[in-house]
Amino acid sequence: MDMESAEAILAGARHRAQTMKLPYAGALLPGEAYVVLQHLPESRLVDVRTRAEWHYVGHVPESVLIEWNIYPSGQRNPAFLEQLKAEVERTETPVLFICRSGARSHHAAQAAAKAGYSNAYNVLEGFEGDKDEDGHRSSIGGWRFAGLPWVQG
Repeated sequence: MDMESAEAILAGARHRAQTMKLPYAGALLPGEAYVVLQHLPESRLVDVRTRAEWHYVGHVPESVLIEWNIYPSGQRNPAFLEQLKAEVERTETPVLFICRSGARSHHAAQAAAKAGYSNAYNVLEGFEGDKDEDGHRSSIGGWRFAGLPWVQG
């Protein structure tokens, strides 16, 4: 795959956003997000989970780590957009947001789009995916389930 493939994936993500009536540029599956990150060097992956999740559950190497909700209070991070702008200055940069299952990253992508980031994308399924029948994550969808690079600790 190459840059043209990454651009085709983003076009599909934008189409998915129209179909899903999303308030940001697009929605990507984990494997699609990985291809975009590999072939569009200016793109950034922003992990919006908590510090505890990054440390204990793991995170994607070289991702930008900005809490959407502050641990341990769970309170919304009032400096989220300020921190995003410090890490991703150019608002036209493709910014891919990821969380545990895709919910917080949806809200982060929405906030980024509203703040002028024209290429804000949500990574569907998130880092761990949905719970399986036993209530466990990372067995149905998600970045880790897809076998994509991640580190822990």
